[in-house]
Amino acid sequence: MNNSLKIQKIMAEYSDRTGLATDSHAAKRYLWTDAFAVCNFLELFQQTGEEQYKQKAFALVDQVHAVLGRHRDDDSRTGWISGLAEEKGKLHPTVGGLRIGKKFNERQSGEPYNERLEWDQDGQYFHYLTKWMHALNRVAVVSGNLQYNRWAMELARTAHAGFTYEVPASQSKKMYWKMSIDLSRPLVSSMGQHDALDGLITYLQLMATAVDDPEMAAELNLGREISETMKICEDMNWFTDDPLGIGGLLTDAFKVTQLIVHSNVQFTDLLSTLLHSAQTGVETFSLTDTLNYPAQYRLAFRELGLAIGLQTVEKMTQLIQQHPEHFPEQQSLLSQLTDFSPHLSLIKKIETFWLTARNQQSSTWTEHIDINSVMLATNLGPDGYLLLR
Repeated sequence: MNNSLKIQKIMAEYSDRTGLATDSHAAKRYLWTDAFAVCNFLELFQQTGEEQYKQKAFALVDQVHAVLGRHRDDDSRTGWISGLAEEKGKLHPTVGGLRIGKKFNERQSGEPYNERLEWDQDGQYFHYLTKWMHALNRVAVVSGNLQYNRWAMELARTAHAGFTYEVPASQSKKMYWKMSIDLSRPLVSSMGQHDALDGLITYLQLMATAVDDPEMAAELNLGREISETMKICEDMNWFTDDPLGIGGLLTDAFKVTQLIVHSNVQFTDLLSTLLHSAQTGVETFSLTDTLNYPAQYRLAFRELGLAIGLQTVEKMTQLIQQHPEHFPEQQSLLSQLTDFSPHLSLIKKIETFWLTARNQQSSTWTEHIDINSVMLATNLGPDGYLLLR
């Protein structure tokens, strides 16, 4: 079975499981997973030319907004989490942000913090919101309907305002990691290591698309948000030995490469820094024996995040070689990319392991089947997720 057929099978099963393909049971939406799924449907549309896959991307966006843009069924509050009236909320479904989609309701005000329980409680994550902004942007670019990018920009402004805060007695800002459903209070006050980086690059991505949108309102301009996230990013250390985090750094690096080429963004220093951090991270990760563990001791979606990220190395190399005029330090960047060569075999190693039926019977696969399977599909056909145009 070729990769396209594998992706089609995975996405059909995902659609059935999560209530996208049928009305026989309630929709089960989860923002991170659904962001990758939207991009997978766009990839299938571009691979096959079949309109049904573009329509599935549209339908999933609508369902995410209708479910995660509203209060939970077990919440005393009803309607759009933005507080907008019904019809206006439909026109601006992201302006209040979007829930994560966790199993349990958020921790209530005054309720003691429980680290273990918090992982299963709802709220809003900034790094999930940036994933959804990216998915909306991809729909806009592939379909030509720039309303999706405007929704992404409304979400960007809301998320940035909700998650950033002034540090007392300083001129600097930081970001909360997790906020309440209505963005009125932090649920986890620490800052995600790569949240500001994801925000900066995603804001630039949205603005690059908005250049061609005659209907973009002036108030959606993300100049202030870009400036503030650049400030937060100063002197940050991006190093991580977490495979999902390393993959995210490489994905961000590829976005930066594309923005440099297509939007004349002057970020070659940032690109070099991201490559250095990712390369150090993958070297450290490779010293562990993790990828030789049995399936029950591994998390597929984290490993697949690394595999997806590693697929950007060849793409960045080609783009930099094709556009030397944008990269004054071309040879240095190409040398950095060459340093990833010993690790590119991990792409197929991870993919083959998680395509094996026996490994998909493990509890770590079945308990996270939606996110695992959707990210496996992304690894099999990454362009719908990785490309900006």
